[in-house]
Amino acid sequence: MAAPNLFAASMLSRAAFACPLALAAILAFAFASGAAAKPVILDTDICDDIDDTWALALLLQSPELDCKLVTTAVGNTEAKARVVAKYLDETGRTQIPIGIGVKQHDGGHRQTSWAEQYDLSSYPGTVHKDGVQALIETVMNSPERITILAIGPLPNIALALEREPRIAEKADFVGMHGSIYKGYGGSATPSAEYNVAADAKACRKAFTAAWPIKITPLDTCGLVHLRGDKYQKVLHRNSAITSNLLENYRIWHADGIRNARKDIDEANLARLVNNQLNSASSTLFDAVAIYLAIRTDLVRMEQLPIAVTDDGYTKIVEGAKKIDCAVEWKSLEGFEDFLVERLTK
Repeated sequence: MAAPNLFAASMLSRAAFACPLALAAILAFAFASGAAAKPVILDTDICDDIDDTWALALLLQSPELDCKLVTTAVGNTEAKARVVAKYLDETGRTQIPIGIGVKQHDGGHRQTSWAEQYDLSSYPGTVHKDGVQALIETVMNSPERITILAIGPLPNIALALEREPRIAEKADFVGMHGSIYKGYGGSATPSAEYNVAADAKACRKAFTAAWPIKITPLDTCGLVHLRGDKYQKVLHRNSAITSNLLENYRIWHADGIRNARKDIDEANLARLVNNQLNSASSTLFDAVAIYLAIRTDLVRMEQLPIAVTDDGYTKIVEGAKKIDCAVEWKSLEGFEDFLVERLTK
């Protein structure tokens, strides 16, 4: 990011010893004082888990980041692009281009019904049919270094590197991938994390490319939920950002219940969905990647040599490329406060 003015820099230095929300306020002041936003590309498998939608919402609410492109990954990427387009349209952010990523099938996903009537050709912004090429061109034509924010499996990124390896010289990579010391649910046993295991070959290609890499593995991102008063603030905010987010949460959760309980009636389905929707979020893995593109003060980072195994594990291996890993929270509560403040502002 560009350096803030001297007054803001002095405030930032003092804020290093202050509480996380004070630091967030100082950062906001710094950007209001003229610091340039960091250009980013979001590569997302939105609609498979609802946390991608939370991450997109956080990105749109973060003035430190300037989203130059959103590319959809995995499965029916055109249907996913409709969801992205409708969300950006509903929230007034149609200046952001959308790229349709590598399409793997024509089926549905857990949120695609939300936008099944949305006509992509009606999107006021640009929609690129070849999202991978759009990603390459956005990186190569950027006058400044760009950050690729990847929050899903990486077929788009692997193909982009194959077509144009030089993107790794002009971009940084920030991702939600892997499991270093802890697995799902804070387990002491590392897991084959989905974003890696779903396409280990593509992840290995991304992780061995020349760009600097920063990731939030399950060690940190797998512990994030909003509950209690924090969740209620988002639930009752009723802005375009939050209301469309919660509509997607409702559809995503209902679809999951239907898949698990084929014989459930509509009354019981509505009761279960309302109970969840009114009480807490799901695990918000991907939101942490957005945070890492902005700052890292609430996590403990370790630079580790990480290799991707064929069965989808991210293991510490002598001689592997070194990756900056957010392995532990310094303040999970501080991150939750940051997330709620951003989503409800």
